[in-house]
Amino acid sequence: METPTNPLLRVLDLEPIAALCKTEGLALLVDSTFATPLNYRPLEHGADVVIHSATKYLNGHDDVLAGAVVGSESVIEEVRKLLHVWGQALDPMAAWLIDRGMKTLGVRVARQNQTALAVAEWCATQPQFAAVHHPGLASHPDHDVAGRILDGLGGMVAVELKGGARAAERFLRALTIAAHAPSLGGVETLVSEPRLTSHAMLTPDARARAGIPDGFLRFSIGLEDADDLIADFAQALAQL
Repeated sequence: METPTNPLLRVLDLEPIAALCKTEGLALLVDSTFATPLNYRPLEHGADVVIHSATKYLNGHDDVLAGAVVGSESVIEEVRKLLHVWGQALDPMAAWLIDRGMKTLGVRVARQNQTALAVAEWCATQPQFAAVHHPGLASHPDHDVAGRILDGLGGMVAVELKGGARAAERFLRALTIAAHAPSLGGVETLVSEPRLTSHAMLTPDARARAGIPDGFLRFSIGLEDADDLIADFAQALAQL
């Protein structure tokens, strides 16, 4: 499982899930890319294995492809053996880029936590958005859970534009600071459209049933000034 989830940002309390897994003899593997180790550490809540897309926040500069697996010594030894067979071991330059990025992880995540909440609160006041998803908002279904178990609420925000796919296309074309791109967790703010990326294999009806209707956009907040980002989103909305 993952928490927070992509792209609805649902926040799951792992402890009862971990208890069930132990009862049933199952391993609990958690993708914690969105949270980063600064905002949440699943091993402290009963997970057996944690994975991160190191391409995202750990690296933080959109210039490497990598992953990380965290767990007990026996699990990591098994992963190491598979890497020898399958060949996905990082080259030295990629490892150096991640090491460089992690030196600023703390300050980057703190800034992104703060700015994302400011952006989400502003978005929640805009009538062009049918819904805004961020665990820091009282309207979020997991607001209380997030406040209890997360050390930070994350740099991701999702919105649902009234007007569907056509409104989303116009909004994306109008952006001048945020970039329309599918990655996340870097120093630049990126906006992606799940109907064309992570959920492109689903029909429009299936996406809508999953809570991801046409017009759904995911913001990965970078290190830009919050007021500048809000101004960019405001001028894009004004052109709808």
